[in-house]
Amino acid sequence: MPQGLTIGDLADRSGLAVSAIRFYETHGIVLPLRNQGGHRRYGKADLRRLSFALIAQRLGFPLAEIARHLAALPADRAPDRQDWERIATGFRIQIDQRIAALQQLSDKLDGCIGCGCLSLDKCSLYNPADRAARKGIGPRYLMGDGPEDTDG
Repeated sequence: MPQGLTIGDLADRSGLAVSAIRFYETHGIVLPLRNQGGHRRYGKADLRRLSFALIAQRLGFPLAEIARHLAALPADRAPDRQDWERIATGFRIQIDQRIAALQQLSDKLDGCIGCGCLSLDKCSLYNPADRAARKGIGPRYLMGDGPEDTDG
């Protein structure tokens, strides 16, 4: 398509509303060109960028971070496999870290919820004398600190 996709074409192909595409445009996810009449025209790569953004958002990545990664893609040509693999590697590292954190949270919640006391500051087995408070505010053990980190 030498003239590119119209915003309506992109909406039809992506399943997104025109207003959503404009929203993503304001965040740098898609970068349309303007034709001689001043109308937006999108490349096929913009369809991939939108798809990638939607998937990344479903995985919990903030739009600003997605846009930052997409900004590293070349503007003068369609992204190739190496470009996408470079972005995927960065996301994969973060996804693996999230999986590990969720697994740790799941493992710890099983014991905590099964206990019945529902209070980390009163739990004489898991957090005697509220030792976790020495590391700061919040659910310290669920945030990654272990009991050995608070023994002093």
